[in-house]
Amino acid sequence: MDNLFAYQRDAYQTGIETRVVRAGNEAGRPFAVLEDTVFYPEGGGQPSDRGLLGGVPVLEVVKRNGEIRHVLAEAVPEGPVVGRLDWERRFDHMQQHTGQHLLTAVAQDRFGWATTAFHLGPEVCDVELAVPRLKPDQVTDLEAAVAEAIRAARPVSDRWVSPEAYAAERVRSRGLPEGHTGPIRLVGIEGLDLNTCGGTHLRNTSELEALALLGAEPHLGGMRVLYAAGGRVRARMRAHEQRNLALRTLLGAPDADLASVTEQKLAQLQASERRARHLEDALADALAEALASRSEVLVDHHLEGQDAGFLGKVARAALARNDRKVLLLTALKGGQAAFVVAAAPGGTLDVAALGREVAALLEGRGGGNAPVFQGKAGSLARRAEAVMALRSRTA
Repeated sequence: MDNLFAYQRDAYQTGIETRVVRAGNEAGRPFAVLEDTVFYPEGGGQPSDRGLLGGVPVLEVVKRNGEIRHVLAEAVPEGPVVGRLDWERRFDHMQQHTGQHLLTAVAQDRFGWATTAFHLGPEVCDVELAVPRLKPDQVTDLEAAVAEAIRAARPVSDRWVSPEAYAAERVRSRGLPEGHTGPIRLVGIEGLDLNTCGGTHLRNTSELEALALLGAEPHLGGMRVLYAAGGRVRARMRAHEQRNLALRTLLGAPDADLASVTEQKLAQLQASERRARHLEDALADALAEALASRSEVLVDHHLEGQDAGFLGKVARAALARNDRKVLLLTALKGGQAAFVVAAAPGGTLDVAALGREVAALLEGRGGGNAPVFQGKAGSLARRAEAVMALRSRTA
């Protein structure tokens, strides 16, 4: 076909000298329409390409009203322009998309599982298979069968056919786009698959390098199978080894024991947290007993290393022991100040009003009604003034 764009003629072309035939603006974003383009527009489950157009970043490429619009970081004028593709991103998409074709073909032909959907994500891709469930050994068998097809180094090619010729082909397809007319593009993996597709693909399955199945989960009555292909497999392996090295160093255990040692450490941590809560409760009770036994009506106390939750616990326990008390408790932990104003309900004091007054003096905010108003303080510099204000209300 003579009217194909560069990305359709050769998926390996990384740059182009062309012309901006129309410049415009959509929703506040400038775009350019080119005479020819190496940039693939989003579609068919594959994201659009990125790169530079006249030195300006290409943010998105979309089909709109019969034209391909290159959404740009800033406007580019009409006239001659050079486009440069983000080749690393393009080749990654070619690996993932070709991997999907191969995975789909093997899943259906070898196991009888048809693909109903495909998604190419930034880190992980997935296909949805029409099978109610997959056992772990079935996922392993599927991955091994795909690896066998990769090793076979099967050529991948594309061609355009007329609607009449298409009707006579044995094509694997989930259907043509709504409203499609004219020639139809077929992508084939030699001896294995023939599919309708407008995306970019590798020349040979060997360029996939590898395809790893990362898991399977139920989805809409079928199974969603997660995978990564090519460079993503190596990247995930590097990240996995770096994590394992860090865990081996932290836990002092070999790879095979990381899970069991982590489980032991978590159990120890949970036991320590339970002990800490018991000790905190005991401390709160002891402090509440001491505050409740003071002779003055207004009791103020400051703590280091505690938060508003602990102050509230102390205040309630103190009032349970002596409901005639009015309390102003403050604390400082990690640079964050907290306060509590407390008095027994049913008395003459408006705890909420007193709390708001204290919050203003302490440059903070909080909430609550009797018996406890608690909050965060911006500063404790005027704490003495807050004590005096409360003392005047309780005299």
